[in-house]
Amino acid sequence: MTDAHKSDLFLVMVTLLAAISWMFSKEAVLLMPPLLFMAVRFLLAGSLLAVVAHRSLRRLSADQLRRSVGVGLVFGIAMSCWIMGLFHASHVGEGAFLTSLGVVIVPIIARVVFKEPQPASTWIAIPIAVAGLALLSLKNGFRPELGQLFFVSAAFIFALYFTLNTRAANQRTVINRRGENIQKHRVPALPLTAIALLTVGTVTLIESLALESWGSLRGNVSLVLVWWVVASAVIGTAGRFLLQTYAQSLSANSHGVVILVLEPVWVALFAAGWFAETMVLSQLAGCALIFAALLVNRWGVLSKALRGWLRGQSRA
Repeated sequence: MTDAHKSDLFLVMVTLLAAISWMFSKEAVLLMPPLLFMAVRFLLAGSLLAVVAHRSLRRLSADQLRRSVGVGLVFGIAMSCWIMGLFHASHVGEGAFLTSLGVVIVPIIARVVFKEPQPASTWIAIPIAVAGLALLSLKNGFRPELGQLFFVSAAFIFALYFTLNTRAANQRTVINRRGENIQKHRVPALPLTAIALLTVGTVTLIESLALESWGSLRGNVSLVLVWWVVASAVIGTAGRFLLQTYAQSLSANSHGVVILVLEPVWVALFAAGWFAETMVLSQLAGCALIFAALLVNRWGVLSKALRGWLRGQSRA
């Protein structure tokens, strides 16, 4: 199996783990402060990976450590917005589609921040995605719900995180101010993920201490709550993000993005079964437009993959 095929398989598994994690997290934030939940979840997951990665962590250079912490800081801000969106959300499936706008935003971040050229399909996809966002938001007139605003904010920051994570996980050459070529060594997936998760846990813990009251948690800790937290930490965080980082180290940005399109689809299906969620016609149309924007945005990758599959079928 080639690296590209491994990446495909792993990223499909990532979308399933991510969708399941939405369910675990929604259950948990009903029982405890959302930012505190994120702090416990990510510190537990990061500590678990750090124990496994202790040897490789000691071998990291100062530059690799700095880049890993930078990824974690951006990731922490994104996850803070995401969990507050989930806490205020009335529809989990809708939130997943709003968050998936980050997939469309990835190439914009790459173009504006890192000067990477982008295909015309990117600029076609953006207005389609905005139209989908409008359909999801306009059920309250021009007053989007607070949860929706948090999800859209998270989408923008997740796009930056995804770009930085991929760049950290892959070796590349950069030009410094003197015009010299500097080799940026890749950060192995395990220590990169461990540091990023611990950084997220630290960021959300500081936010929780500043913004939340923990008094409601007293006497409310149960085996059910412990299960949701542990499941979120081990399955939805340590397992999911380690697998995602490793998969990103095997593929380019665009390739990873097209696979992650599946996540909101799984979330919508799981939410319908788990929470008995339903959507009105305008919301379904909005989700469909956002999904269409994701496909248009990566049409070059999709068409190339389709042509390759058709050639393989014709030879068979």
